[in-house]
Amino acid sequence: MIAWMLEVAPDLVLGATAVAAVLLVLVIVLLIAWLRARSRAAHRDRDRAAAEQARVEAEFAAADQRNRLRIIRELHEVAAHSLSVVISQADGARYAAERDPSAAARSAAVIAETTRSTLADLRRIMSLVGEGESGSVAPRLDTTHELFDIMRDQGLVITVEEFGTAFDLKPGAEIAVYRIVQEALANALAFGGRGTEVRVTLTWSGEGLQLRVEDDGIRARARAAGEDEPDRVTIADDMAALTATVTGRGIAEMRARAELYGGILSATTQPAVGFTLSVVFPSLRHHNGVHGVDLRRS
Repeated sequence: MIAWMLEVAPDLVLGATAVAAVLLVLVIVLLIAWLRARSRAAHRDRDRAAAEQARVEAEFAAADQRNRLRIIRELHEVAAHSLSVVISQADGARYAAERDPSAAARSAAVIAETTRSTLADLRRIMSLVGEGESGSVAPRLDTTHELFDIMRDQGLVITVEEFGTAFDLKPGAEIAVYRIVQEALANALAFGGRGTEVRVTLTWSGEGLQLRVEDDGIRARARAAGEDEPDRVTIADDMAALTATVTGRGIAEMRARAELYGGILSATTQPAVGFTLSVVFPSLRHHNGVHGVDLRRS
């Protein structure tokens, strides 16, 4: 028996080796097939995500083309209202000129201030390029809760904080702040997609307003793609983010809206997290939109 086992042992070893080799090859083939299937599935997911992102970008790009037209329309509405005030004051001054010279003087002062503001808005309208757009009611800052509800329905997770005592804004300034918030939220949704967390902070001072919109769009996008979050962020990442210029849809328009009312806009990236938009209006309380506008042009 022992002799027979010794005789067939080489054949048994050879057979076992062959079986093991076949099993190894089979395992390798199955592993390769699984990896390829997983890769194809990942590519399909990325393609679907890219297609969806392209669709969202196209929609927002179309909206972006209308933004400049909206500025024209909104400033036109403000200018038209201001002109109605001028007409009313002029009529009052005409009747009061003989009976109450002081009332006429007060009306003249109101006319002068209103016409300066109106002329500034008209200058801005003439400086913009675009075609007309059908009108709608100009947005107000106190209706931002409706905007937040709409964007929440689109998939954003929005937290709003407000500090200080709010004050009434000039109509044009109110539109500018509202549109900046709207654009920042649209950008967060376009980049990060559903599930992106956004924090909107309004800080009122005695004369000004600071608006801050922070999102985790980079992190949300990575989550949607099934990618792991980075273990740590290096100093080099922070430096690159601080020195990089953030560009993209609507940044130039938001900056232009801010500058119309003395605001300073900055956009930065927080590595591996998302984007932060900050706008500081130092003197928004009394800013009538005339500051910095050349009124001497004919």
